[in-house]
Amino acid sequence: MIKKLSYILPILVISGFLIWEYKVNILLWSIPKIANTPVQENIPTSWSEGPEIVSQDDRPNIILILADDMGYNDISLHNGGAADGSLLTPHIDSLANSGIFFSRGYAANATCAPSRASIMTGRYPTRFGFEFTPVPEAGRMILNWLAEEDDSELKDRIDREVATNLPPFMEQGMPTEQITIAEVLRDAGYYTAHIGKWHLGQANGMDPLSQGFQDSLSMVGPLYLPEDHPDIVNAKFDTAIDKMIWGMGQYSARFNEGDLFAPDKYLTDYYTDEAIKVIEKNKNRPFFLYLSHWAIHNPLQALRSDVDRMSHMSGHNLQVYSGMIAALDRSVGKVVKKLKDLDIYGKTLIVFTSDNGGANYIELEDINKPFRGWKISFFEGGIRVPFIVSWPDEISPGQRSNSAIHHFDIFSTIASAAKTKSSNDNELDGVNLLPHIKKQTSSQPHKTLFWRSGNHQSVLHENWKYIISKKENMRWLFDTSIDPLEKNNLIESYPKEARLIEELLAKFNSEQKEPLFPSSYEASIMIDKYDGQDYEEGDEYIYWSN
Repeated sequence: MIKKLSYILPILVISGFLIWEYKVNILLWSIPKIANTPVQENIPTSWSEGPEIVSQDDRPNIILILADDMGYNDISLHNGGAADGSLLTPHIDSLANSGIFFSRGYAANATCAPSRASIMTGRYPTRFGFEFTPVPEAGRMILNWLAEEDDSELKDRIDREVATNLPPFMEQGMPTEQITIAEVLRDAGYYTAHIGKWHLGQANGMDPLSQGFQDSLSMVGPLYLPEDHPDIVNAKFDTAIDKMIWGMGQYSARFNEGDLFAPDKYLTDYYTDEAIKVIEKNKNRPFFLYLSHWAIHNPLQALRSDVDRMSHMSGHNLQVYSGMIAALDRSVGKVVKKLKDLDIYGKTLIVFTSDNGGANYIELEDINKPFRGWKISFFEGGIRVPFIVSWPDEISPGQRSNSAIHHFDIFSTIASAAKTKSSNDNELDGVNLLPHIKKQTSSQPHKTLFWRSGNHQSVLHENWKYIISKKENMRWLFDTSIDPLEKNNLIESYPKEARLIEELLAKFNSEQKEPLFPSSYEASIMIDKYDGQDYEEGDEYIYWSN
């Protein structure tokens, strides 16, 4: 009997594993085919056109370029560390050199949707309960299955949960009573256009067209090109989020309220060419263009021609990732060139930033270098992002600032440049950065900044940075004036300072609204290792609620 069991048990174990793999693979294969709407061939866009003669309106054009998941170290002006200095981003660097480069630019959150809500409204997203990033139903199903099978050592310490009672994905979004910068500019006479990712809801008046944009080319599916396209190179990872994205894989977009269609080229280049059309058609009137790139969010897909340029780099993942950054940099260059060709570059305010830091699930170590942490953590690597403001007619070139600024400052800065303001100015958390920029002062726009995502919260108060992971009561305190890399935890050495900041955080939390919908997923995130690396005793981690 014992001898028989020695044969049977391995067979049962292997069979169980194969059944699990089969179940996941069938799910990943079937979800795009069952859940997604049919996609037509490419449908040409029909952007609104401005006057044929130049308007007498002297207000600037405004272009907000938002990258997705771009690490602090992904631009060569910082260090080009994604490829240890061999990845160059000349067009982004040139944009920074044409205006002001903020080395301490902070995202509003360490995941995308709350940051985007803050940019659009000029407020902390928790003010109106938009605390977590919406996840599609299919994605939650995949995360749920993968969480059940998670056998990592950290799983023994912390349970993972996937919410199943959330509102439909399209109904998870920003409350419609919030005033967006697009609404403010539209009402002030600007033409407003959105291109790319939105992620602030689609139903019940939460879509871009209902939130101030007169035209919208929206991303629907997460692929840059079909996975089997001959011009594309893919990189995949054995991580929950990467599997979720590939599992929802579709190459699709929608213009205004039209049908879903497949763009006709690599997504980053497609968005860029459409942005060029917007600029050309509206060059004679003030316009606001929100160019919200999907790049460089996973799935990692780059043009073969861009990957070939990265052959000197070590590792397939790095080559693909760097190819994606090259396409994003090319986008910035093409936009600036078109503005110059049309002789409207000087009167155009351009803001470039990222929604959060680089992600831990793409298995690249240096994307947020020299900072610790990743997307989905409030260590600097998760929220310190590239942040550039250029306006050649008004801002002196070559400026550098180490002042702490925040995503919500974009709203007030843009509104001021457009010589308008919001009806809820007294409710804004952000400040107009233009006086700070033009006077080139060393004064700090903010004394205190807050971040909150359920269990994980943080405060930057003067020189002190406080981080807490409440579920395990893990706390950190850093003196950023001498330790900007957050290496020396002073929580036990400075109890008075810690108590002061905890009081500030408690007051802040008492002023925020309850989340509009619960977090969809809770997970442990190692601070100094990427997803997939083994946890070792002593490794620091936080517990993230999203």
